[in-house]
Amino acid sequence: MSEVLLDLVQILQGATALGVIWAIMTIGVYITYRVLDYADLTVDGSFALGGAVAARLIIGGVNPFIATFIAFIAGMLSGVVTGILHTKLKIPALLSGILSMIALYSINLRVMGKANIALLKEPTVFNAFAKIGLSTTTIALLVGLVCVVVVVFVLYWFFGTEIGSAIRATGNNEYMIRAQGVNTDFMKIVALFLSNGLVAMSGALVAQYSKFADVGMGTGTIVIGLASVIIGEVLFGTRNFMNCLIALVLGSIAYRIIIASVLEMGMESTDLKLFTAIIVACALSLPIFRPRWLKVKKAIRQKFLQVTKGVKGV
Repeated sequence: MSEVLLDLVQILQGATALGVIWAIMTIGVYITYRVLDYADLTVDGSFALGGAVAARLIIGGVNPFIATFIAFIAGMLSGVVTGILHTKLKIPALLSGILSMIALYSINLRVMGKANIALLKEPTVFNAFAKIGLSTTTIALLVGLVCVVVVVFVLYWFFGTEIGSAIRATGNNEYMIRAQGVNTDFMKIVALFLSNGLVAMSGALVAQYSKFADVGMGTGTIVIGLASVIIGEVLFGTRNFMNCLIALVLGSIAYRIIIASVLEMGMESTDLKLFTAIIVACALSLPIFRPRWLKVKKAIRQKFLQVTKGVKGV
């Protein structure tokens, strides 16, 4: 019994650590999907770009912290390209993201020089703290938490500034905020710039945690991000912006725990994309079923009250 409990704790710890690292990507997806109201598919490419840049720099002898920061910058640049395609060349939002995603596949191959890079014997941001005597999973959890806390508080401050408020207003009503003299094209570029930087940063950390970077590691990232966003919003609410950011982190952790549990029950890893798609579809359809559920809940409550009154009358 103790061994089973220990295995369960290890699974939960590993899923939580991975969820915290992926939460940075989830926050990046949230900025475009919810704040800007922009369906950005660049993230599938920028996530792999972050891993590719960090891995290539690390095997080249660059400090892993510096490599992660440069990956963050590279992701920002990919977001700028998408923004320019959409705002200056007037390419539709969805298509501009697809074009950037396709281009980044070739760029990632150029960066790595091959399809994947192993980091088994290379230094990472995680084993830099190995001397403190904690396990790799615990260190990854702590490092991920520090990164997420910094990202959450910086974004909370940023979106309270004039530029941040203008980005949020652009997502809510682009025509209204443009009438106030705000350059909405610039606001879109800034949001894409920031979003893809965070996604690439997450990709760099995931590559170092898993000890390899692969050109296809970003496939399905947008679906995973949306699943985490929706799970977080449904389970933990969206009362205010800080609550939204915290819900995103918890949603990412919850998603990883769900995936780890499903794998533990025997599902093939090749079926995870299908399972994720089903989760997203169910979560997106909740607004349709919620009114019906509320009606059923109200009817059950009324029936219960009637029965209760009848029993008291007897």
